[in-house]
This record gives sequence, structure tokens and C-alpha cells, in this order.
Amino acid sequence: MFDRLGELASEHAELERALADPDVHANADQARTLAKRYAELTPIVAAFHEWQQAGEDEQAARELGADDPSFAAEADELAKQREELEDRLRVLLVPKDPNDGKDTILEVKAGEGGEESALFASDLLRMYLRYAERHGWKTEIIDSTGTGLGGIKDATVAVKAGRGGGTGAWSRLKYEGGVHRVQRVPVTESQGRIHTSAAGVLVMPEADPVDVQVNDNDIKVDVFRSSGPGGQSVNTTDSAVRITHLPTGIVVSCQNEKSQLQNKEQALRVLRARLLAQAEADADAKAAAERKAQVRTVDRSERVRTYNFPENRISDHRVGYKAYNLDQVIDGDLDGVIDALAAADLEAKLTEQ
Repeated sequence: MFDRLGELASEHAELERALADPDVHANADQARTLAKRYAELTPIVAAFHEWQQAGEDEQAARELGADDPSFAAEADELAKQREELEDRLRVLLVPKDPNDGKDTILEVKAGEGGEESALFASDLLRMYLRYAERHGWKTEIIDSTGTGLGGIKDATVAVKAGRGGGTGAWSRLKYEGGVHRVQRVPVTESQGRIHTSAAGVLVMPEADPVDVQVNDNDIKVDVFRSSGPGGQSVNTTDSAVRITHLPTGIVVSCQNEKSQLQNKEQALRVLRARLLAQAEADADAKAAAERKAQVRTVDRSERVRTYNFPENRISDHRVGYKAYNLDQVIDGDLDGVIDALAAADLEAKLTEQ
């Protein structure tokens, strides 16, 4: 690890020299790339230098401690400080998810369970909208299909950092993909019996056009009339758009906007995100180096979480997380369970080092 740290410190010094050269800034893209790498390395190199200094100070204190017990105690404290710095360096050296700074496309789909599943899907969507609000993120409903009782068959929402910037939505929401199960008495249940139903959540980093190019020859665009709950027509023109990506068979529909052009642009946003997610999933599969203790966020068929309303309990089955604050979670207080998932993911990566 420390051989690598020496190399990173040398790279950091070289970047500092390069960024001080006015000629480098004549190329804005190159300067931006160098500045980004410099910012990534700065906390690592700062901690490395702090670790080195603590080592030198410890050695000096050990030598002086032969004659003065107070220096011996200081040396022990410096040794403890070095161990803490080593732990911090191991965390800093964990490979970062390149998508962590990205915005997110999140889809919620009703599953088995009929109207109760659609109502649960609506609850999940509201939960994520409230969670985004707590973090100061902006949300935009790209598409949604409702039901007569206020549920949703499916909905697609874009989540992005607000003007203040901050952590990308993907870094937190990426753990939410999978099948979410609910146990409760449905509003449609007259006997008071607890039912179990499920809804699916798909989370993808939003792809910029430069990330994924969509060739016009690779897509088929169909237009149709927008419809409301129960198939009721809400638009007298063919403004809704369905895009089929011919090479992959991915189909995306959008009908929330008023114009056909706007719906097409929104559908293309979702298509690019899906293509990026599929490309990254394929790359992960080819690598064939899945972490044994990995927090599985890609397998959408896996049941990841259960929401038990009678017991006010939330259980995440990937990491054994359990808490009895479901009322708060469903109102958007998701940080507890997401922190547990992120910690397990970090621990798995540290084990690999």
C-alpha cells in the first residue's frame, strides 16, 4: 500500500507543477482533467504526509524517551495516531465508483398484488421524492401511469443535485435497486387480513449524451395519444412517444409532456441511462471478479427489502439491517438503511485490498 502511496505523491507533485504552467490552461479540457485528478489525490497525499510526519516524530520521541518518560508516553500516542492514519489511508485508497457524482434515473414499477401493489409503488415513489427533498436534490417526474385508486403502474423520475451541488444522487440511491416487498392490510381488504405484495425499483446513473450515443438508425419511434387512469384519453393529439432501441430491444415510453418533441427528448434521456446501465452490467459480468461479500445492487430480480407495516419494521435482507421506524422511512428518512448498505459495500472493498 505504501509503495503505491509514494507513486501517488509523485503524481500529485507533477500535477501541481503542470497546473502552475499557464500553457496547460490554454486547453480547457486538459486543465479540467488535470485539476480533477489533482483534487482526487490531494486528501490521500495529505494523509500520507501526515502519516510520514507522525512516524518521524515517533522515532524522535522514542530516542528521547530513553531518558525522559514523558517522551516515551508521547511516542505511544504517536504510534496510535499512525495506526489511525493507516486506517484512513486504506479507506481513501478504495476505488471510487466513477458514477458517484452523477444524477440518477429511478423507475418504480408495480408488481404482483394488483391494486395494493400499485398503491405500494406510489408509496415508494413518494418515499424517494421526500428523501430527495431532505437532501436538497431536485426531482422531475419524466413519466408515470396511474390507477383509479391513486396507485401507480409505473413511474420514472430524474433525481439531480440542486444548485448547491453536493453528493451525487447516484452515490446514495444506487443501493435501492431490486424487488421491494410490503406486508400490510390493504385499503381494499374488508376482512382485516395482512397481504404481501411487491414493487420493483430500477436505479440508473443518468447518462450524458457524450457517455452514450444513440444512432437515429438504431431506434424506432412510435407516437400515440396520452392516456390517464383507466385508459381515459387526456390528449387529443398523438403527443406520447414510444422509442424502441432495435439492437437491444429496450423500449421506453413517455407521455407526461405536452408536445411530441418534449416526450421524445425525455424518452431518450431514459434510454441513454438504460443503455449505460446495461453496458456497465455487461462489463461487470465479463470481469467475472464479483466480490463475495458484495452488496448486490445490480440483480433486479432479488428481493432486497421488506416493509412490515403491522410491526412498523423495515428489513434489508442484503446486510441483515432491521429497524422499527418504518413510519419515518416511508416518509423519506432512508439514511439509516442506506448508511448500513454503504458501510457493508466499503467493508467488502477493504477486504479485497
